[in-house]
Amino acid sequence: MKRSGSSSIVREVMMDFAERTGLVYSGKTPRRYLWTDAFAVCNFLELFRQTHDETCRDLALRLVDQVHHVLGRHRDDDTRTGWISGLGEEEGERHPTAGGLRIGKTVNERGPDEPSDERLEWDRDGQYYHYLTKWMHALNRVSRVTGDPAYAGWGIELARTAHHRFTHVPPWENRKRIYWKMSIDLSRPLVHSMGQHDPLDGLVTYGELQATAAAFGLAGLDTEIADMAEMCRGKSWATGDPLGIGGLLFDAWRMAQLIGRGTVGYANLLEEVLDAALRGLESFAEYNPLGLPAGQRLAFRELGLSIGLKAAGKMQDWLGNDAGFSGRKGSLRQRIEALMGNVPLGETIESFWMERENREAASWKEHREINMVMLATSLAPDGFLTI
Repeated sequence: MKRSGSSSIVREVMMDFAERTGLVYSGKTPRRYLWTDAFAVCNFLELFRQTHDETCRDLALRLVDQVHHVLGRHRDDDTRTGWISGLGEEEGERHPTAGGLRIGKTVNERGPDEPSDERLEWDRDGQYYHYLTKWMHALNRVSRVTGDPAYAGWGIELARTAHHRFTHVPPWENRKRIYWKMSIDLSRPLVHSMGQHDPLDGLVTYGELQATAAAFGLAGLDTEIADMAEMCRGKSWATGDPLGIGGLLFDAWRMAQLIGRGTVGYANLLEEVLDAALRGLESFAEYNPLGLPAGQRLAFRELGLSIGLKAAGKMQDWLGNDAGFSGRKGSLRQRIEALMGNVPLGETIESFWMERENREAASWKEHREINMVMLATSLAPDGFLTI
């Protein structure tokens, strides 16, 4: 792979993904995985924007439909059948996200009477809050690109369901928290701990959906946003994990876009998140895992950072325009300039995984589809980064 003509490379990668996972060619059983598919929807939409090829738009819509009909329904190896929401067939078709969406793991979820096995839990199905927020974002992007409010409506319905089922007040703390993982039918938690960035991701994603709801005249998420804002208060966001840092930068850029659209309440949080991302980049640089061979690295985690760093230049351009931030431009400019100094790091990651020999490593092949899709997102990030 060579970086020149990146749109043709992205198309090649995404068409390969479509064939491998049964999105095209009806003879293959669809194999859906929620995180990967959320990025893939955004990639197909970006290809449509760049090329005006309606095939790419249609693949994005077909992928949404497949995800809802595969991950919105019970597994083939489960005794339960139908929509995981419990709705009847016709009502489930109208509300495919009302019960959330399965992760798409290979092994069925742990039963109510089975003991917990931390290692095996990674391979078991269920629902992840941070996967659901990625799908909310993908649905929002479909509505923005196509002008069809139905997709944003499903995203808002998914947000309400996830918020109601995942948030809880533990007995030892007088404020809400978010379960990291829940059962397929959202009746019980499978992992009680909370992901470090789940409240932040929820708050920003709800804000994104709220802006689209206003544009289409849909009911918003005022109560859910207030809950998430409270959960974010006083939290520490810094992490040395490359995927986590990339997620912080993605959230920061979405907040900047919301501010640019007149949404209030994100100013302090934006500065906090940028500071956390910068601390995380310092920690990542000290560890310097990029010197390791491909077999000891996880491409999708590194590519998450590469994607996030693509937002740095966008934030710099945003700040250059009067984005309603005149009183704080100095402090923001300093942070964004520091981020810009890390952009070559993302380019290094991207170039490494563009090399064919590095994609021959077992670590690439074991996670081929998520690696493929996130490399494509890094090469053409606008479809994913835009709200």
